[in-house]
Amino acid sequence: MLRSTEESVSFVPNSHSSRLFLPSTAKVGKTSLIMSLVSEEFPDVVPYRAEEITIPADVTPERVPTHIVDYSGTLSSLLFCIKCMSWSYTCHLLVLIQGCLCVSRVPLILVGNKSDLVEHSSMETILPIMNQYSEIETCVECSAKNLKNISELFYYAQKAVLHPTGPLYCPEKKDMKPLCVKALTRIFKVSDLDNDGILNDNELNFFQRTCFNTPLEPQALEDVKNVVRKNLSDGVCDNGLTLKGFLFLHTLFIQRGRHETTWTVLRRFGYDDDLELNQDYLFPPLKVPPGCTTELNHNAYLFLQSVFDKHDKDRDCALSPEELGDLFDVFPYMPWGPDVNNTVCTNDQGWITYQGYLSQWTLTTYLDVQRCLEYLGYLGYSIVAEQESHSQTDPLMAVCVTRDKKIDLQKKQTQRSVFRCNVFGDIGSGKSGFLQAFLGSNLMVNGNKHLNAYLSYYAISTTYVYGQEKYLLLHEVFPDFDYLSDADLACDIVCLVYDVSNPYSFEYCAKVFKQYFMDSKTPCMMIAAKSDLPEIKQMYGCSPLEFCRRHKMPPPQSFTCNTAAGPNRDIYTKLTTMAMYPHVSQADLKSSTFWLRASVGATVFAVLGFAMYRVLLKPR
Repeated sequence: MLRSTEESVSFVPNSHSSRLFLPSTAKVGKTSLIMSLVSEEFPDVVPYRAEEITIPADVTPERVPTHIVDYSGTLSSLLFCIKCMSWSYTCHLLVLIQGCLCVSRVPLILVGNKSDLVEHSSMETILPIMNQYSEIETCVECSAKNLKNISELFYYAQKAVLHPTGPLYCPEKKDMKPLCVKALTRIFKVSDLDNDGILNDNELNFFQRTCFNTPLEPQALEDVKNVVRKNLSDGVCDNGLTLKGFLFLHTLFIQRGRHETTWTVLRRFGYDDDLELNQDYLFPPLKVPPGCTTELNHNAYLFLQSVFDKHDKDRDCALSPEELGDLFDVFPYMPWGPDVNNTVCTNDQGWITYQGYLSQWTLTTYLDVQRCLEYLGYLGYSIVAEQESHSQTDPLMAVCVTRDKKIDLQKKQTQRSVFRCNVFGDIGSGKSGFLQAFLGSNLMVNGNKHLNAYLSYYAISTTYVYGQEKYLLLHEVFPDFDYLSDADLACDIVCLVYDVSNPYSFEYCAKVFKQYFMDSKTPCMMIAAKSDLPEIKQMYGCSPLEFCRRHKMPPPQSFTCNTAAGPNRDIYTKLTTMAMYPHVSQADLKSSTFWLRASVGATVFAVLGFAMYRVLLKPR
């Protein structure tokens, strides 16, 4: 019944130290046990109680400092602090165990001390008790006098703290517990790099290097698979390990007393003692100073591209609902709701395209970087990236914090890739249609499919300015003039939308501009929406054209999404360009040559980028 000590894994778990308490009744020898461990000889004089002993990390097998406490308190004060129990086999044993287990779920070890005073083993007496309570990790007979099993006792005690069996395994069912199965299933899916449901030799070595910093020899790989083949008919498929085979191996490890192996795997993939992902793993602290924004870096995009490729099984450059569900199967919940289909580009079937997929990740990073880091944690970003780069990868390295926008204005240049455009306009002015047109939708072809059911106030996609791919994030601001927040006003460019067929529509835009943006350095653009309808004179003191001229804005831009063809995207290129170059003069903004230079090659780059993805997709 004792746990095997054949394999000792050297790593530091989530807890920084282990604290072992030795409570008991009087004169069972617990103080002698501690003294014998420290001095390696039986003490001639035993004190009433030993002082707390600290064993340094570098001399313990698990590389964790261990604090040993000689406890002589009353039973009621022990219920929350028992880690190791030293006890003579008396009739009080069951009473103490039952009292402890009613309150505390910490692992226990039964120690039969003074074994030198008896001629036979008492294990047969204690084993039924051990089998009755799953919290009891093991039982040990020892002797402080002749130093029998002293060091082994404290090794098992430390192991019980660091690698408890309780959270992993149910002895009654002789199987792993559901939480353990769930965690190992996620680990299997993260390690299954090609998403074929099998861990091939390369993926098994990826897993081995990730957890134990060393690959397996070819013969060792075959030995592992042969063990699974022998015990499980569907544990190996196409010479690779299936999920059932993977779970069987860990069940075998635990049953053979090698549960430290399973704990090493779980902790390497971010799990704590309760088999939940660590908060530090999911939410690494990131400080974003005022005026700065957050974006994904090149390596993070490469990782996300590989995740997309892994789940786009039919190679149509879009994720069907089934493929998207499979991608997020490693999450505890579905992170994207149906409104995503009105936030990013989709194909004719309403499935998120490759471009839309990356756009949604970009949006999440910009609006809620901590949520993005959480999502990357579920996908195993730091683990996969570390193996690919052969160096330790901090999850924060997926994100770059841009410099303060004020510095960009001073230097008249920016390195940012994501620009926010807040869209203002009265009810019915055409703001929602303006956002959807950016994603390629129009009223005539696509109508308002999904729009009413799952309305989104965001739309994000790519534009090209001077041949550079940038993300433009459109945010529709709710038209409540008296309750505009700082978030509603914080942006790189303002878009003021009015309905040319409604004589009272422009007034709202004029009021918003005068109250909030007339004295700011944020560039603004006026959009004359629904330009396919007859234009009606606006009931305002001056015309929209004259208003723009007075306030040094570009003239109103005509726009409609009521066309047979896809909506014209030039206006979005103009918005992105103004956001990138807020210092550009009014004279330049009026120049057609300026806009021609800014938008040159946009279509070419968009088509080329998509074509390159399809070419790179074929070999994979």
